[in-house]
Amino acid sequence: MSAVDAPRGDSPVSSDPGARVPVSVAVMPVSEQRRSRRRWVPVLLAVLVLVAGCMSKASSDDGSGQDAAAQVTTAAPGQPLTVLADADPGAAAVSASRALYRSSDVAVVATGADPAGALLGASAAVGLGVPLLLAGPGGLTADPLAGELHRLGVVSVLAVGDVPAAGQDDGPVVVAVPARAEAVAAATGLRFAAAEPVDQGREATAIAALHLREPAALRPAGDAVAPPSGHSGRADRLPEFARPRPLRSVVVLADGGSASLAAVATARAAGAAVVVTDGPDPRTSVDAIEALSADGIRAVVALGAGFAAAPDLDWQVATARSCAQLPGGGQVLFPGRMLVALYGTPGSAALGVLGEQGLDAGIERARQHAAAFDALVDRPVVPAFELIVTVASGAAGGDGNYSSELDPETFRPWVEAARDAGIYVLLDLQPGRADFLSQAKQYQSLLEYPNVGLALDPEWRLAPGQLPLQQIGSVGIDEVNGVVTWLADLTRERHLPQKLLVLHQFRISTLPGREHLDTSRPELAVMVHADGQGSQGDKQATWRALHDAPLPPGPLHWGWKNFYDEDHPMLTPQQTIEQVDPDPDLVTYQ
Repeated sequence: MSAVDAPRGDSPVSSDPGARVPVSVAVMPVSEQRRSRRRWVPVLLAVLVLVAGCMSKASSDDGSGQDAAAQVTTAAPGQPLTVLADADPGAAAVSASRALYRSSDVAVVATGADPAGALLGASAAVGLGVPLLLAGPGGLTADPLAGELHRLGVVSVLAVGDVPAAGQDDGPVVVAVPARAEAVAAATGLRFAAAEPVDQGREATAIAALHLREPAALRPAGDAVAPPSGHSGRADRLPEFARPRPLRSVVVLADGGSASLAAVATARAAGAAVVVTDGPDPRTSVDAIEALSADGIRAVVALGAGFAAAPDLDWQVATARSCAQLPGGGQVLFPGRMLVALYGTPGSAALGVLGEQGLDAGIERARQHAAAFDALVDRPVVPAFELIVTVASGAAGGDGNYSSELDPETFRPWVEAARDAGIYVLLDLQPGRADFLSQAKQYQSLLEYPNVGLALDPEWRLAPGQLPLQQIGSVGIDEVNGVVTWLADLTRERHLPQKLLVLHQFRISTLPGREHLDTSRPELAVMVHADGQGSQGDKQATWRALHDAPLPPGPLHWGWKNFYDEDHPMLTPQQTIEQVDPDPDLVTYQ
């Protein structure tokens, strides 16, 4: 992501956002100057305004920028989210121009069939601050290009590369240049920075990073640097004009598809911050989250065909704008990280290793466990706590449910310290004869922290008449799906990062109907965690059985547990990665 650039002192363009580009004027014949402004504004008008010394106007309150001499006006979209999902490159270029420009006396035109011309045209458009549009076989008179040139009121076109010349006698003045940096510089007065060739598939990223005042001269990889063309500088040049003030209140999310490259250039030329994402979900990108949550952002444009099938984009953008991130960055858990957790409850060594030390020592121990996996996997390893917050009990208790619900305030210091230390937290429920949803709701205030997820332990979910440690419990899939719905809705309403929902399982019978598990909610990452103990042969058999049993249709993640005392032997970190296939997203120590 490239934020709006500060001007460079050695640039040929003034530091004033509305400064005029110092180039000479190509004046049209008098007969053409008398044509109706409804079709084309005469270049002579730009000259007269320039001679009169008109100064730039300040940006308006709606995020627009206009300069009287330039007659180039940007305009921020009026709605919070605009989706431009055109699959056709020419249509995508026009859509971006319509969304971000009210008028422009100058436009850059290239063709998608000429990669060198399109990339250098992008550099020119960004440097000039004007739209980049694409011509088809019909040239400037064919729609949708012709209609957009007319709407903008274009007087002069910079045609870069192999642009068809059909029908140009009744339109704007065309300054045609080859796809060579020195030719474009001579026609525009721009100063281009040197740049490495752009690999295929990286064009959008390169365009989004262009400097507004001294853009790089982009060219495709494999395109040889042409020798100087002998361009004398006496050929036609664009009229002098000023670029508009940048649209600092707009963020453009681009999917990076080839169809939207000209549109990305137009967005960058308008001064919007452009972030190229790996997919349509902005929660996956740290750059997108930071751009969207910046002060003063009032409009978001989603650019690219990949956003056509993104029904949840509105709340995903709203969540990204909340700025809350997961330990390790971003707002989506996997595949962006691996979690390594200590299991237990504070103050009780009998319930797991997490209770064997205090908070500060627990943080350090969790970090050490995670660090042991750093060199073994190709993704960030994040330490985690799995806190048992409701403990199955041999006594019925005052509510008769054979589960002790510990005070949420007991765990708040652990949750907040973990948040500050970059540690993820799971709240583990052992409900006895209570139901999972009722218990989960008691810990809602903790689940509203961005670094906190939920774990369900079906073996401790008892039917009437069953007792802990005397029978192995189970839970129906409808009850689990009720928790899925509640937790996903909470995550959406509070604009929280994606939450992990873990289902502990070591027998198929503890989670009957698992193939009907709801894994459709993008607010959650749902995981089956194999927590069997014993010999490694038995543990591997359990792992395979859990994978071979019927699975839900949506995405499902997997976890593995290492027991210090009950495994024979316990796997080392290296053995865990080598022997557990596929690699788990969560490894827990108990």
